[in-house]
Amino acid sequence: MQTTGDQYLVKKINKSIVLDTVIKHSPLSRAQLSDMTGLHKGTVSTLVNELIDEKLVYEIGLGRSSGGRKPVMLVFHKTAGYAIGIDLGVRYILAVLTDLDGQIVGEIQLDMESREPDSVLKLLAEAVDSLKAQAPPTPYGIIGAGIGVAGIVDDKGVVLLAPNLGWEHVELQRLLQEKLGIPVTIDNEANAGALGELQYGAGREASDIVYLSVGTGIGAGIVIGKQLMKGTSGYSGEIGHTTIETNGKKCRCGNRGCWEQYASESAVMEKAKPLGIAKFDKLIELAQQDAPEAVKLFHDVGESLGVGIANILNTFNPELILIGNQMTRAEKWIRNPIERVAAARSLPYHRKQAQFRFASLDTHSAVLGAASYAISAFFSKDRVTW
Repeated sequence: MQTTGDQYLVKKINKSIVLDTVIKHSPLSRAQLSDMTGLHKGTVSTLVNELIDEKLVYEIGLGRSSGGRKPVMLVFHKTAGYAIGIDLGVRYILAVLTDLDGQIVGEIQLDMESREPDSVLKLLAEAVDSLKAQAPPTPYGIIGAGIGVAGIVDDKGVVLLAPNLGWEHVELQRLLQEKLGIPVTIDNEANAGALGELQYGAGREASDIVYLSVGTGIGAGIVIGKQLMKGTSGYSGEIGHTTIETNGKKCRCGNRGCWEQYASESAVMEKAKPLGIAKFDKLIELAQQDAPEAVKLFHDVGESLGVGIANILNTFNPELILIGNQMTRAEKWIRNPIERVAAARSLPYHRKQAQFRFASLDTHSAVLGAASYAISAFFSKDRVTW
């Protein structure tokens, strides 16, 4: 039901403004809150008292005076509850426990021996239970879990297609909420990664970003004007399935010549098989020892990444391109070939002002973005959306 413009709505909007301001700028006084929000001092005082009663804001003592009585300073109660963020990979589950400000206070990673939905659900529940046990008592407890999945996810949390997991039409949100008993938010892993970098990482100062999640496959989280662009049906970002070779390698999606068949972790490990290298960790270790065969494999995958990044530069003209997920661990060997090939293949006007960086949150971009989804859902009851 649509909320009408009555006093309740006005109060809800004002309360949302006050809370957001405290979250972003605390410590600050009631007078500063009034100045920053433009709200009357009496209104601010009433709303602050409500937020204190709700354990979302608390007083920390007296601040400096600019003349007259010293003000009482307010801060956001970031440990009023805890969120869980989960990166559901193809071979692993990475989960973190964060406070309401996105600070990691607990972490667990579990290997996936089976990709069958029932098996994965049990593993997800195990990860969540482990993190729950690490959370100290708080007013709100575990406020929810956010999950990033490498696949196409609809707005009801159904994984419509995840080729690298072998999933199709898995009602992950419903199944997990029933199993965990807490609110669950599901989104594409690359979108979660883009949000993580936008909220907590390298994307904080940028407005237009393409975040590339380069792991088993390749996905993109596209940010325009600091807002995630999800497309008409919410399925944008499957950039790993753009064709770069007309009659190329067969992809799990059913197509041929997809970019991720040449520029992903899976691609480099496929080439590593004849060398007797079965694990990405081992390949990284060999490259760190300057083993020429390992360095060349990363060099080749870097060139293939550069081809796709040139296409992104020419198509989106972004302010910032970020590479995240597991391939951040290979930055030392792939950065130069990426930059060289992308520069050679992109239009000069498009690449002139574009920045290229590796995600500052390394392999934790998606998991922190997923936690941010849970935190936003928790606060949405006190926010007004249009």
